[in-house]
Amino acid sequence: MPYHLEVVVAAGLESLAREEIQRLGRGARLAPGQTPGVLTVHYDGPLQRLFTLRLATSVYLVKHFPIPRPRALLGDQHLRTAVGLAETALNLHPRGSFQTLYLSAAGAESSVLARLKDELSGSLGLQRGQDDGDLLLRLRRGTGGQGWDLLVRLTPRPLATRAWRVCNREGALNGPVAHAMALLTRPAPDDLYLNLGCGSGTLLIERLQLGRAQRAIGCDINSEALACTRTNLEAAGLSDRCEITPWDARKLPLPDGSVDVITADLPFGHLVGSHNENLDLYPALLQEAARVARPHARCALLSHEVRLMERLLATMTTWRLIENLRVDLGGLYPRIFLLRRTNQRV
Repeated sequence: MPYHLEVVVAAGLESLAREEIQRLGRGARLAPGQTPGVLTVHYDGPLQRLFTLRLATSVYLVKHFPIPRPRALLGDQHLRTAVGLAETALNLHPRGSFQTLYLSAAGAESSVLARLKDELSGSLGLQRGQDDGDLLLRLRRGTGGQGWDLLVRLTPRPLATRAWRVCNREGALNGPVAHAMALLTRPAPDDLYLNLGCGSGTLLIERLQLGRAQRAIGCDINSEALACTRTNLEAAGLSDRCEITPWDARKLPLPDGSVDVITADLPFGHLVGSHNENLDLYPALLQEAARVARPHARCALLSHEVRLMERLLATMTTWRLIENLRVDLGGLYPRIFLLRRTNQRV
C-alpha cells in the first residue's frame, strides 16, 4: 500500500536528501513545493528501507483526519485508525523496542489530548512519556487549516542518532551533516583521506561507511578526543580501516601534495574554542591544509565563523570556493565550505 511520509532533514541538506530518497527507486515519489527541512514523500515499498536514509533526522508516517477538532479522534473509528497507524511503526521493530508514548501537539495538556494519550497508550500497551517517548506522535492542523494530521515517527529514536556513538563529546557533529560533508567530497577508494580535529570520530566514521579509502587518518591534539574516536570506531567496526594520530592540524607530518580529501568540523567558539583563538587557528590550518593537499584535492570544512572564513578564502590563491552551504543545526547556522585545491604553491 502507498504511504504518505514526511522526511525531516537539517534545513540546507534538502537537495542531497532528495537524491538519497530518489535512490530508493520508483516507489519513492517526492511531492513538489517542500517546506525547508521537510520532504513530503509518497512511498510504495518496504518501510524498513527508509531506515537506511543517512541524511534524514526522522521519518514520519502521516495520516490526515477530516475532522473539525481533535476531540473527534476519540471516536471509535478514528481512534482505531490512529492505533493502527501507530502499530505500523511498532510492527517494524522487535517486541520491546518501544516502551513509552509521547504526543506532541498544541494544547497537549488539555483534557481532550490527555484522554487521547491515555487511550492510545492503553491500546498500544505503552507508558506515557513525560518529555519524550520511544513512540513519538505529532498532531497538527491540516494544510490550509482543514482537518488534522497525525504523524507517527517510524523509529524509537531519530535516524540521526547513530548506533555506533557510544562515546559522545560536547559539540559533537550531527551524523547527517557529517554524512553530507562526506558525500560532497565525492569519496573514492584511492583517496588519502584526512580528518582534522577528529573529535568523537563522526566525520571519519561517516566517510568510511561510504566505502574504503586507500588511507584514512584522523588527527586531534586532545587525548580524550582520540580515545573517544577509537571507542566509536570500534563500535562501528571500522578500527582496522583508519589511523588515529595525535597530530597538530597546524603542523602535519605529511609530505607536500599528498592528501586527496580533507574534512574538519572547525571550532565555532560556541562550545569549543573562542573567536580570538580562531583568528590565529583558521589561517594556520587553511595554509597547512593547502600544503599537504594535492592539486584539485577536495576539502569540506564546517564553521560558524562565516565572516572569518570568507575573509580568509578571499585572500588565498591556494583554495577555490566551490560551494557555501548554510545548515540549520537547531538554532545554529554554520556553513559547509566546499573547497578545491588550486595549482598555486603555498
